[in-house]
Amino acid sequence: MTSRRSFLIAGSALALGGGLTTRLVRPATATETFPVTLSDSVWRQRLAPTQYHILREEGTEPPYSSPLNAEHRTGTFACAGCGHKLFSSAAKFDSRTGWPSFWEPLPGAVGERTDTSFGMVRTEVHCARCGSHLGHVFDDGPQPTGLRYCMNGLALLFAPGQA
Repeated sequence: MTSRRSFLIAGSALALGGGLTTRLVRPATATETFPVTLSDSVWRQRLAPTQYHILREEGTEPPYSSPLNAEHRTGTFACAGCGHKLFSSAAKFDSRTGWPSFWEPLPGAVGERTDTSFGMVRTEVHCARCGSHLGHVFDDGPQPTGLRYCMNGLALLFAPGQA
């Protein structure tokens, strides 16, 4: 059975051309400074092309494409760009949206800014250490926060162990 949310997500992905979507926006570090600042050429060497697109060009991976959706072990999710710890596995939940989702980041781990791309207003989430784009946060998550940090799996690294 297909839910309305799954249908809308799949339709949006198809409408955007499938695969990774492209946005004509400024890089995450254009107007802000972060403790980790690398040149564009170093980011390109450090990241796979799909990761570079998501983390540095604010792209989005296709829904249901990340193995981290099925990651249920105890551990920590970190930024794929700089290794900064972002989310505890204790805050992960199945949002049924196709992207790894969390109800709360670790203290001071992420930053947020307004994203007006695609004709809508959303809250973009980035790594507080390097400015890499991670995903977006919405107010339709579970308690205790009511938030859904909807992250790109390619923007994250998982380290099993203590959360």
